[in-house]
Amino acid sequence: MNNTPLPPDDRWRAGHLGRLLGHAMRRFDERVLTLMARNPDVPLALSNLAARDQIGAAHIHITRHLALQGSRLTDLAQRAGMSKQAMGDLVTQCEAWGLVRREPDPLDARARRIVFTDTGLLWLEAFRQAVTRAEAEFHTQVGTDVATVVALGLEAYAFR
Repeated sequence: MNNTPLPPDDRWRAGHLGRLLGHAMRRFDERVLTLMARNPDVPLALSNLAARDQIGAAHIHITRHLALQGSRLTDLAQRAGMSKQAMGDLVTQCEAWGLVRREPDPLDARARRIVFTDTGLLWLEAFRQAVTRAEAEFHTQVGTDVATVVALGLEAYAFR
């Protein structure tokens, strides 16, 4: 008689909600970046960076969270769920690419705001277009009813 215990059933690790959400978000972001790399309105240098996977999900944080009127670094980091140092590094990189610039904050002379450049606004518009297309593709792949339920469920879960 074998007294060796059976290994635990760990299938749950591959299919729990958090893991599925993570995979879905990575897939969605990858599709958005692919669409942006192919967008003729994106400046060529940025398109090339996206096509060579030099722009990734972390850079999407700035695109998602930077307010149109600009944001302080601490606010931007908080909205993106990143440390101030990590966001500062990301902003420096995006500044070198011409997406954003730092300027004095009109409400506090000691502070700086990060704002989109004209190139950054083109990038933001390409992001909007890519998100719209990726969402339409999602609707096509899973069906409108499922897509609607998923969106409503995620909204209820995320903002509760």
